[in-house]
Amino acid sequence: MPARLSRVRMKAAKSEIRSLAVIVAMIVGALAPAHTETYPTRVIRLIVPAGAGGPTDVLARLVADRMGAALGQPVIVENHGGGGGAIGARFVANAEPDGYTLLFGNTATLANIPAVLRSPGYDPAKNFAAVAKVMDSYQVLVVRPDFSANTVGELVAYAKQHPGKLNYGAAGLGNLTNLSGELLKLKAGIDFASIQYKSGADFVGALLSGDVQLAIENVTSLRGMIADGRLRALAVTSAVRQKDFPNLPTMIEAGVPDYVVTSFFGVVAPAGTPAPIVVKLNAAINEALKSDALRDNLKKLGAEPTVETADQFSAFIAA
Repeated sequence: MPARLSRVRMKAAKSEIRSLAVIVAMIVGALAPAHTETYPTRVIRLIVPAGAGGPTDVLARLVADRMGAALGQPVIVENHGGGGGAIGARFVANAEPDGYTLLFGNTATLANIPAVLRSPGYDPAKNFAAVAKVMDSYQVLVVRPDFSANTVGELVAYAKQHPGKLNYGAAGLGNLTNLSGELLKLKAGIDFASIQYKSGADFVGALLSGDVQLAIENVTSLRGMIADGRLRALAVTSAVRQKDFPNLPTMIEAGVPDYVVTSFFGVVAPAGTPAPIVVKLNAAINEALKSDALRDNLKKLGAEPTVETADQFSAFIAA
């Protein structure tokens, strides 16, 4: 009898557990739509995978301000630099998929790092839900104004005559700035030391102070320093000349064969973020990008705003 009674009680307990599970599932199911309908109800964190002052940070802050206005909640930029951008990307990949922690990704975090590192710690296609591509841009090869080379050809000649004498600044292994320098070495047949820094702002500071002699960085962070003479631009990395610098040759025109480097920026969320939230975020970002003030500011920095659906950005990342 006692054994039979025990089995009866166990069956009853299991039945109660199943019933409770069903009730919990029903409650969660009922609450989920309500959550997505009212989203957002609090501050949203936009993680920048680089230090303050670099191109990704500057662009993110411009977008965050307009994005917050469109959503009706503040969008706060947080810098999680290091690892060429991998640290910030991993942070968002492991965040709660509730729409309140987003990544302002770029070419490095969403393309380069996963391709060149053995264990990046995340997969841009599997660990993120694409939200919106924000803009496209390009890089500029710059040197210190007191450097003897005035053209890319003179730089290449100097490097060949003085092997190992040049220092090149970059924002971490696997970062676009790092790979841009390695591509120059490969295509031009030269060699120089690659010095890694935590962010674009850090290595540009090193360039200004003389710790490194050259760098290839996004135009958004270099325009002012080129304009006031603190840095000398030698070439743009795009396939065609840029209207902002009509007298600057492309790297190919300057004699470096098959050298084209462009960059993109976009917002992604942790994988599993509800589709209605992704749709709201995409609409808010695209609305922000339609602002004449924001578009003008981005274009002044050398960035071309891009309005796309989340699906289009997802396909772009996968490709």
